[in-house]
Amino acid sequence: MTIPRLYRRRLIPDQLIPLKDDEILYCDPEIIVTGWNTLNPKTEFTHGTSCYFFDRGIKVSKFYMENDALLYWYCDIVDYVYDENLQRLTVVDLLADVIVKPDGTYKVVDLDEMGDALSQGLLSAELLNKGLHRLDWLLKQIYTGRFGTLQAVLEKYEKRR
Repeated sequence: MTIPRLYRRRLIPDQLIPLKDDEILYCDPEIIVTGWNTLNPKTEFTHGTSCYFFDRGIKVSKFYMENDALLYWYCDIVDYVYDENLQRLTVVDLLADVIVKPDGTYKVVDLDEMGDALSQGLLSAELLNKGLHRLDWLLKQIYTGRFGTLQAVLEKYEKRR
């Protein structure tokens, strides 16, 4: 697979952001692993690594504090649009997220934004359906103790600062 240029599409607010500073650590037809620093300064975390799982429509990220301590795992429910001519992969954020803390506790966030995006015509019923099924799959991985397999894929390729 040719290494694509990465973009993030946000629905709320409507933004297309080139991830030009993300370092691609690994790329194959099933996943891409990246290392990155925050685009905008944050007090709680400064950098991280992400794994884009194409077949599952999720992005699993590790958020690190300045001292390299793990803050939490952040899982985005996403869709992917690949433009072969431009060799550009756009990751569309479907808004629902799951935060998994190092102690194993977790929470689902931003479901209200999915509803808002649907009612505002920013998210189609088809993408909402995909997003909910992807969220359901991810939560089942967490409930049944299989989230570690996703973590292991990311950790296999991540590079520490």
